[in-house]
Amino acid sequence: MRLINEYQHFAERLADVSAEVIEPYFRSTLDVKHKEGSVYDPVTLADRKAEQAMRELIQDQYPTHGILGEEEGSLLGSSELTWVLDPIDGTRSFIIGLPLWGTLIALNDGQRPILGVMNQPFTGERYIGTPEGAWLNGNKLKTRQCPDISSATLMCTTLQLFDTAVRRDAFQAVADQAKLVRFGGDCYAYCMLASGFVDVVIEASLQPYDIQALIPIVEGAGGVITTWDGRSAQQGGTIIACGDRSLHAQLIKMLKHAT
Repeated sequence: MRLINEYQHFAERLADVSAEVIEPYFRSTLDVKHKEGSVYDPVTLADRKAEQAMRELIQDQYPTHGILGEEEGSLLGSSELTWVLDPIDGTRSFIIGLPLWGTLIALNDGQRPILGVMNQPFTGERYIGTPEGAWLNGNKLKTRQCPDISSATLMCTTLQLFDTAVRRDAFQAVADQAKLVRFGGDCYAYCMLASGFVDVVIEASLQPYDIQALIPIVEGAGGVITTWDGRSAQQGGTIIACGDRSLHAQLIKMLKHAT
C-alpha cells in the first residue's frame, strides 16, 4: 500500500506536468497532423509535448521503469513496472474545442494495471483508480446497478471503431436493445460509468494506452471491464465495461462470437 501511495502521488505529478503543457493549446489555433490509417487519427503538438514532458519526469524519477506511450512508443525498463501514457485521449474532441478528452496515466506491475489516472485539466476533474477504490477529486465513486440492457445507457466513441461487419453488427444488436445510446466521450465515457451515470461502454480497435488507466478506475468503482470474450482488457482490442456484473455476463454472451 505504501508503494501504491507513492506511485499515486507521482502519477498526479505527471498529470500536473502534462496539464501545464496541454492547456494553452486547448481552444487555440492548432496544426493538426493525420497519422497513418484509413480512419482519421489526428495528433497535435500538445499530444507530443505532453508525452515528452511525462517521459522525462519518469526517466528522472524512476529510471528503471518502462514506458509505453501513444506518441513515442515503448521504452523497456529493467523493472517489471511500466508507465502507460496517452497524453490526450480524445484528440478529435480536443481539436474541435469539446472538453471530452483527458490525459491517461497507468502503472502496470507486469501482470495488470494497478493504478490509473484520467486527468481533465480544463474541467478540473481528476479520476483515480487503485486496488483500494476509485475517486473523483477525492470523492469515492460507485457504479450503479442495472441488470437489464433495456434499462441501460450505452456509450461508444464512434462506429468507426468496429473494423468488421461482424463487430459492427454485434454492437448494433446490443445498442438496439438499450434504453439510450450516446456516441463520443472516449475516456470520459468510462469515467461516467465509474461515476454511476452510464451503464455500458462497448468499443473495439483500442490500444493498451487507450484503456489501461481506465481499468483501475472502472474496477475500483465496482464495475467490470474485459474484452468481448471475457479476457483481460489491458492489451486493448474489443472492450466492454459494465457497472453491473450481471449485465456484463449477459452482454458477453451476445458479443463473444465477434471478438
